[in-house]
Amino acid sequence: MATLISWSCRGFQNKSAELRDLINKHKPACIALQETFLKTDKHSIRQYKIYSKHHIADRASGGVAILAATDIPTIPVTLNINLQAVAIRIQPHSLITVCSLYLPPSERVSQTDLNNLMHQLPSPFIIPGDLNGHSSFWGSSDSNSRGLQIEQFIADHNLCLLNSDEKTHFHLPTRTFHSVDLAICSPPLLPFLSLTIDNDLYNSDHFPLILTDSRHNPTSHFRPPKYIFNAANWQKFTSLANINSDIIKSSTIDQAIDYVVNVIIEAADNSIPKTSGLRRKQNKPWWNADCQQAPRKQKKAWGVFRRHPSTANFINLKKTKAEFRKIQRRSQRESWRKFVSSINYKISSRQLWNKVKKASGVCRSNAISVLIDKGNTISNLKDIANSIASTLAHTSSNQIYSTSILNKKKAEKQKLNFISRTNQPYNCDFTFMEFQSSLSNVHDSSPGPDKISYSMIKHLSIASQNSIVDLYNRIWREHYFPTLWQHPSGAHLLQV
Repeated sequence: MATLISWSCRGFQNKSAELRDLINKHKPACIALQETFLKTDKHSIRQYKIYSKHHIADRASGGVAILAATDIPTIPVTLNINLQAVAIRIQPHSLITVCSLYLPPSERVSQTDLNNLMHQLPSPFIIPGDLNGHSSFWGSSDSNSRGLQIEQFIADHNLCLLNSDEKTHFHLPTRTFHSVDLAICSPPLLPFLSLTIDNDLYNSDHFPLILTDSRHNPTSHFRPPKYIFNAANWQKFTSLANINSDIIKSSTIDQAIDYVVNVIIEAADNSIPKTSGLRRKQNKPWWNADCQQAPRKQKKAWGVFRRHPSTANFINLKKTKAEFRKIQRRSQRESWRKFVSSINYKISSRQLWNKVKKASGVCRSNAISVLIDKGNTISNLKDIANSIASTLAHTSSNQIYSTSILNKKKAEKQKLNFISRTNQPYNCDFTFMEFQSSLSNVHDSSPGPDKISYSMIKHLSIASQNSIVDLYNRIWREHYFPTLWQHPSGAHLLQV
């Protein structure tokens, strides 16, 4: 299931730690934020791409943003409106439009602007946001003009409201709860969406809205799982990866290659742990034992206040919040000083630039974008890959090459005659010493489709390595290039 979050965070920068907690807890495909209080785009959250719109004011106020997971195809939607709104198209299951909307309580919003927003959003869409409207339709005890305006907007365009009577906002001065954060969607999405309210304010005055799409989400992995060689049990791997030399000699070359790959991978699966393939947890390097205890006290005080909203409990809640802020800021200062002091003349240039990038908030993004091919929108990961492959195939096809190049390609397909009358050293079989010398000079790189790394080959027993040398010599003597090695998706590490 895919999860989307909407939250009026009351400041993006000072809620970055809480944002990371939200991401670690719900693992959302995207997060719609309101009241970001930003003036620039120089902000980042690892594994998420930010689309934002800032409020035009003398000081940082208002503002909206959407954080989209980089492993899910997305594309921004251009909005020509006067509202504080930002929209993207994203494919957690099928292509949908998500629009983060903030309607300030003190500003007049015209019905025309709302109608223009509706007409510019590709269907199907979700509009979550802090709309500051009160109505009995979504759990308010009274109605205001903004609430009536939103009711009219929903009725005019036959939209669906996902809220019921849950409270989404805690008004600190009056110590009262209200419903002002809404989630509106187009009718086709209603059967698949459900809305729940997180019970934690995350140091804002608004509760996050958690939208769940009940349809199966095929994008379950951020990246393919990888072996964690630092945690490998190499002794167990060596004992399990026994390559039988008799099978190497008696089988065909293709059968022998498949046998070696299966033996090594089976041994690796039983002795080397793998990454989960899911998104990494958002890291907070300054988090320590004091930081772990303080929010627990704050949550406990918040629970007591919600059950018994007395003045004494309210004062205790404010004290625990202030204590947590103090501990958090102190921990962040100490962590920053420790980090800066680690940059000295003793570290390598690579470590230096890695630390500089971390300090600057620079993180590599491999965000997947929705493709527009000949006017058609392509958002499915498989279809995107096929579209790129089709373009590359056309670029590499024979019809774009000259006659001389085509003749060269034709000549390259002819099998070479490796038979030589002279007994030169380069025609002799490979020796085990040559194999060891070659293996000692290689560095671990990304494995090919066989998933075998150089580290695995290095940790094979002497007998198993000798069997691999026998296999290489068979390939050399019989002039046969294995079928598996002809796979177009990359080289194989058995090709030492």
